[in-house]
Amino acid sequence: MFVDIHCLQQVPPSNINRDDTGSPKTAYVGGALRARVSSQSWKRAMREMFGSKLDSSKMGKRTKSAVALISNAIAEKRLDLAEEANNLAEKVLTATGVKVKASDRAGADKGSAATEYLIFIANREVEQLADIAIAAFDEGKDPSKLKKEVAAVFHGKQAIDIACFGRMLADAPDLNTDASAQVAHAFSIDQITPEYDYFTAVDDCASDDNAGAAMIDTVGFNSSTLYRYATLNVDALRDQLQDADAMVEGVSAFVEAFVKSMPSGKQNTFANHTLPEDIVIVLRDSQPISAADAFENPIKRKDGISVSRQGIERLGDRLNEIRINYGEEPVKAWHVVSGGSVPSLDEWSEQVTLPELEQSLRETLSAAYSA
Repeated sequence: MFVDIHCLQQVPPSNINRDDTGSPKTAYVGGALRARVSSQSWKRAMREMFGSKLDSSKMGKRTKSAVALISNAIAEKRLDLAEEANNLAEKVLTATGVKVKASDRAGADKGSAATEYLIFIANREVEQLADIAIAAFDEGKDPSKLKKEVAAVFHGKQAIDIACFGRMLADAPDLNTDASAQVAHAFSIDQITPEYDYFTAVDDCASDDNAGAAMIDTVGFNSSTLYRYATLNVDALRDQLQDADAMVEGVSAFVEAFVKSMPSGKQNTFANHTLPEDIVIVLRDSQPISAADAFENPIKRKDGISVSRQGIERLGDRLNEIRINYGEEPVKAWHVVSGGSVPSLDEWSEQVTLPELEQSLRETLSAAYSA
């Protein structure tokens, strides 16, 4: 079972995802220049929103500071091991095969124990590794030798965000976790022209005879209507979480976070806080299917018809074509649209509000996996 999520979202002047020059990322689609937002950027925004939707015990952290997390957990559990905690934490983590070195970052982290690369570690795993380290100390064992016990921690029930987005440990590939979800790079359904904001700043305390600008700079931006797509493998998520109820909770959190999240790049400058105008969610039992090809030709605004409205009509037409031409009848489908009904969607999908969609999706999945 797969949950396909399609969103059309108008984003006003913004720079939510920058390239190496500081300008908004772009891509050519169908030979036309489009705005682009990377999947990594949107997944980061989703993980931040997960924290407000799910209990922290079901979440993880992506960090180089796993040693500090485990050390703090050891010290909280056993005050008498506060001085030994960092050494024990480093040893129990290296039992995974992950290498630890002194951090070369500036500031308070400089010299502290850090992994060579970012690792995704669940809060539950931090607690369990701390318990293993404490037990090893009490029994006079070296935590770095307890490879079997440590591996079992990572092979157990996964955190929801790790189950969704996966985990890759280059030094310990047997501890990797395959992602249950895939998030596409968002791209605009209309062609864009890169623009630049020239701005100046005035020194409030400058003398009267110095009226010039204290700073002059430019910032790149664009405005566009994005097509966003993600898919979630429901069965894989259930296997990762080892519980059908947790799976339903995870799907619901994923859908809401994908729909409502927004990357935070330059938000203080542009305040581009929008929500999607249109959402289509399709529950399939065959394979995930993107409708990105609906926008190979960029949409141009027509008098009285917005780009977004043309976009949802074209999206509905393409999904309906896929349904008919390929025999891809969904298990169930829902759509949330602005500006009136869309006939090509109404044929096979239920028009609802987002809360109604989420409730119906939870009920459908619970019924399907109740056995």
